[in-house]
Amino acid sequence: MTTPVEFLDAFDVVVVGAGHSGCEAALATARSGCRTLLLTLNLDKIAWQPCNPAVGGPAKSQLVHEVDALGGEMGKVSDRTYLQKRILNASRGPAVWALRAQTDKREYAAVMKGIVENQENLTIREGMATDLVLGANDEIIGVQTYFGVAFQCKAVVLTTGTFLGGKIWVGNKSMDAGRAGEFAAVGMTDTLNRLGFETGRLKTGTPARVDRRSVDFTHLEPQPGDSEVRWFSFDPAAWIEREQMPCHLTRTTTETHRIIRENLHLSPVYGGWVDAKGPRYCPSIEDKIVRFADKESHQIFIEPEGRDTPELYIQGFSTGLPEMIQLQMLRSLPGLENCTMLRPAYAVEYDYLPATQCFPTLMTKKVEGLFCAGQINGTTGYEEAAAQGLVAGINAARFCRAQEMIIFPREQSYIGTLIDDLCTKDLREPYRMLTSRSEYRLLLRSDNADQRLTPLGRKIGLIDDRRWQLFTRKQANTIAEKERLHETRVKEQDKTGKAITAHTQQAIKGSITLADLLRRSGFHYSDLERYGLGNTALDRSEKEGAEIDIKYSGYIQRQQHQIDQIARQEHRKLPQDLNYAAITTLSKEAREKLAKVQPLTIGQATRIGGVNPADVNALLIYLEVQARQAVEVIV
Repeated sequence: MTTPVEFLDAFDVVVVGAGHSGCEAALATARSGCRTLLLTLNLDKIAWQPCNPAVGGPAKSQLVHEVDALGGEMGKVSDRTYLQKRILNASRGPAVWALRAQTDKREYAAVMKGIVENQENLTIREGMATDLVLGANDEIIGVQTYFGVAFQCKAVVLTTGTFLGGKIWVGNKSMDAGRAGEFAAVGMTDTLNRLGFETGRLKTGTPARVDRRSVDFTHLEPQPGDSEVRWFSFDPAAWIEREQMPCHLTRTTTETHRIIRENLHLSPVYGGWVDAKGPRYCPSIEDKIVRFADKESHQIFIEPEGRDTPELYIQGFSTGLPEMIQLQMLRSLPGLENCTMLRPAYAVEYDYLPATQCFPTLMTKKVEGLFCAGQINGTTGYEEAAAQGLVAGINAARFCRAQEMIIFPREQSYIGTLIDDLCTKDLREPYRMLTSRSEYRLLLRSDNADQRLTPLGRKIGLIDDRRWQLFTRKQANTIAEKERLHETRVKEQDKTGKAITAHTQQAIKGSITLADLLRRSGFHYSDLERYGLGNTALDRSEKEGAEIDIKYSGYIQRQQHQIDQIARQEHRKLPQDLNYAAITTLSKEAREKLAKVQPLTIGQATRIGGVNPADVNALLIYLEVQARQAVEVIV
């Protein structure tokens, strides 16, 4: 709105929404010295986990490590509130290792709430933002709430989750809600549409919760946590050893599938009441039965929601079918024959803003000072939301101070891959981070996230002196250890050399460095320690970092060379006033897509759907011709 408004108070940044994205955004702006207001519909549901109370997993764990490396909070809070931790893909290479934590839902929210409540420069207030106040040049100057209170600001970060026009469904019954028991957010979609933004609808869902006391665990397969606990945070101060709780595994049965098939017409999607797209990689149980009709059974994980609650989360059993059908489905699962359902499953549809309307800084292209992060950008997952919130917060703060905003390159982080995909691909279904989405995943490992990003976090003011000292000490120790491993040799005839030969069944010819021993298949740093050749002064992360760098050095160097070659064109900037419609050598589709997205670099242009290699080549030739003509004019 542009009519005169009386402001109740003035801030630098207003963050709308206090989920995982909003918390990271607000903390980043406040810690950057900006006076920040965090607006939330419900002060009691800050950092709530409405779906599975879990953090991490394939690719998502890399995001959490990167958020931590930059000074964010999600990793630390997960390390303080976990119920169970496991490393997934442990038998494979380090590029796909994935830490996953089952967290205590209420404890996680309480700890994060305490952090934001006690953060300097950060004010929290309950309220529904419904309108944006714009200045004479259509720039952000404030936010107005449902009850008419307005707050002045220079930047706004929208992190509305599933609340924007949210509607939940159980069968053909629906109600306006962002999630069960909570109001939907109204007004802001109308504001965005009035300002010329395109919005759409997406769908997600959550399974039922059942009473632990009604489950027969003797028919379930236990899934214990790892005996050696790993951590998301690079800060040992966040590490807390806790007693772990087991998860359990069951499977769908022929009866489960029969019930679902016979009642498909009663689900919101198959009944035709909802046509919004749901997440491809986290489908409802109905979608699984339809899409994988040849499968006789599907794994279902039974996971605790907290230490002090009887609620169990039925992972892999998301549905929008009617409540009575849900109970039949649940009781068809081994171990749940007599279960009590505490909360029904439901589907939720909500408004989103396709992120091609944002720059890679996450500031929108139409309104200066307006940033979007999290599910409003078409993503799914707490980790994707937190990563975007941190980036939006960093850049909102820099925008307020008239500093150059930060763009995260794909080759630097999973965060960069995530945001680049969102801003260049015309996504029409919820986006989930996958390791396969990153062509640089060998370099973008969890173990080196601090090495890649902590210097940047320090530069922008989110890494304090204590964290910086921890980081520099770790890097120095790892470098020194790699030098020692390259210089120390084991001789063939030594007692240790003979023992290693017998262990590995590979002869040592003359002598061998410890680094070359580590390069041998199946030989690890733990084997060096077995023979007294390790460094007892190092911690696990330093030993692991040295081993990975040595063992995979050839692959790492090869990928780095590829990155250097690609980067020559990848980061070549495109003129922002480029008239793509006038470049007749481009295909019609490429002209339309390039004009719509307005990519900043050649690299972004290559990743836009509908822009093929021939179009990119034509674009490069056009730019070269234009550059030569400009030189000729000058001469």
